[in-house]
Amino acid sequence: MTYRNGDLVFQALTEIDLKIRSGDIHLLMGPSGSGKTTLLSILGGILTPTAGHVRLLGVEITRLSRRRLAEFRIQNIGFIFQGFNLFPALTAVENIEVALNLKGLKGRQAQDQARYMLNQVGLDDKRHSLPQDLSGGQKQRVAIARALAGKPPLIMADEPTAALDSRRGRTILELLRALAKEEGCTVLMVTHDARIMDLADRVLYLEDGRIPQQPPQGVDMNEAQP
Repeated sequence: MTYRNGDLVFQALTEIDLKIRSGDIHLLMGPSGSGKTTLLSILGGILTPTAGHVRLLGVEITRLSRRRLAEFRIQNIGFIFQGFNLFPALTAVENIEVALNLKGLKGRQAQDQARYMLNQVGLDDKRHSLPQDLSGGQKQRVAIARALAGKPPLIMADEPTAALDSRRGRTILELLRALAKEEGCTVLMVTHDARIMDLADRVLYLEDGRIPQQPPQGVDMNEAQP
């Protein structure tokens, strides 16, 4: 991935060759500015790489039209963001219903599944609450419920616990891991927090836009199978 500004050229990612194992929890780690969010955005079909290919679930998404790519994302990827990205005018349950509506699930079915997902993250009693009335941890649990609604095979998360303290952050990630394993989801998560490495099936390390052959001490880079 190359960015240009006039005569200036910035190489954000170089020679990335990566396979993600289905059904596993993967952490993407590295220092600030190493390209983690850029790589996650490319893998999620939000950014288009300058060169190279991305294949998800057997589909080469870098060849899809914008419309088909948007449809693919809606049906197959659940996103969890650092800033929660909840609709402020919608209640907790309505935030999840909107995601289900986009997937084609409407009416009573969407309502029932939205409430089921809220119950899964322990927030059924907060279903009528607006985001402004929820704590940071509760907002992130709503965001997790929304991402998992409709059982997408892929979950992509960008620093999902950055706005939380370490105890609440770990609790949230333990919940995400348990639900993802239960639903058979593959999770790719950008994080800087080495304290949660034990929750992952695999840790990837990114430095200066590359995945080094030898990771820093303490970082596991087990070979993945296609």
